[in-house]
Amino acid sequence: MTVMVPSMTPALARPASIPSDLTTPGLQALDSALRQLHHAAEHLGLDDGLRTMLATPRRSLTVSVPLRRENGQMDVVQGFRVQHNISRGPAKGGIRFHPATDIHEVTALAMWMTWKCALVGIPYGGAKGGVAVDPTALTSRELERLTRRYVNEILPLIGPEKDIPAPDVGTDEQTMAWIMDTYSVNTGYSVPGVVTGKPMTLGGSLGRAGATSRGVQIAALAALGRSPEGVTVAVQGFGKVGALAAQYLSDAGCVVVAVSDASGAVHAPGGLDVAALRVHAEESGGVLGYPHADAMAHDDLLELDVDMLVPAALENVITAANAPRVRARLVVEGANGPTTPEADEILADAGTTVVPDILANAGGVIVSYLEWVQNMQAYSWSAGEVELKLRDLMEGAYGEVRSLAGERGLSLRQAAHVIGVDRVAEAHRVRGLYP
Repeated sequence: MTVMVPSMTPALARPASIPSDLTTPGLQALDSALRQLHHAAEHLGLDDGLRTMLATPRRSLTVSVPLRRENGQMDVVQGFRVQHNISRGPAKGGIRFHPATDIHEVTALAMWMTWKCALVGIPYGGAKGGVAVDPTALTSRELERLTRRYVNEILPLIGPEKDIPAPDVGTDEQTMAWIMDTYSVNTGYSVPGVVTGKPMTLGGSLGRAGATSRGVQIAALAALGRSPEGVTVAVQGFGKVGALAAQYLSDAGCVVVAVSDASGAVHAPGGLDVAALRVHAEESGGVLGYPHADAMAHDDLLELDVDMLVPAALENVITAANAPRVRARLVVEGANGPTTPEADEILADAGTTVVPDILANAGGVIVSYLEWVQNMQAYSWSAGEVELKLRDLMEGAYGEVRSLAGERGLSLRQAAHVIGVDRVAEAHRVRGLYP
């Protein structure tokens, strides 16, 4: 059986404006997520009804978000919140502000979050939210108005025991502070547990800011299976995740030779001073123009002759078109869905090891969970305690995935999805179906 979202699910139907022979990044991401589910379901022998349930979001909400600009003009943008599955606990997932965001992308990201939470053993289901807007084109006041209005529109879905948002692409600690405040004002008292990734002064957790990047480093070093000294690395996406991942890998002894962001890409065969490059990028708005490296094309970075490639930007960057030219023997996915299914097969045939997104970038949701636990208990842990718990969960999950892959002749991605999907399916079986 091929896993398909039922046609009666309006939110996921292909828009009439998009011809059947064309697609969008969001539809590509959703197609990838459904294919991965299909392969896991085949391996597990799940029945048709359970497969369809796992393929279909529990709740999908599309909202119109009016935005009053500084000049008095009124714009209306679309916002989304999808809860894919809540069988194992409250929904959990980030909110992204990006012009290409649509319901299909958000659904795919929510589905990946479901498997990610199950894989690393935290009691959440998957969710995701987004607003189709370019945050860099808005003033701080406009961003605040947009955020608060979006939260008001999705207010019935979120809450510390229902659905807990977090930062994602185009959002940050300040965004989460506005969300917490908006929710708290409507509730009548402060509710720090409604979001994670908050500023420390509002109940944020030590170690949360760099948690996803730290998880990438932990997964990468586990997959290396040898000393990181001298291992060459290219990082595609020198942003919230990629910049710190590059720093942590450099600190461990790896040689980061190339990075890229929206401004361009830079390459230094002898290695980049990642700390200095981070300062340059923050001051100038991007990596381009860094004086101690040569400029290069974005696409060329993906094809560099390096030991490790870390795609840490957006979806669908390694495709069937460029996968044959990827020379890194280890790909560690800091982003969600950076490798298409076709590219995955090409890399596997070439003997390239891919540490999948639902494992490699799970550090963020792990420490989000730890932050939520601290909020719910009105208690705080030290940075050392948080990092120890993060490392234990990441290394434990990697060990399970590596073991299953070896036992059953699966790739790391296939093994990770089999574990995650199986745990969610088992939760459905144990809970049963309410009449």
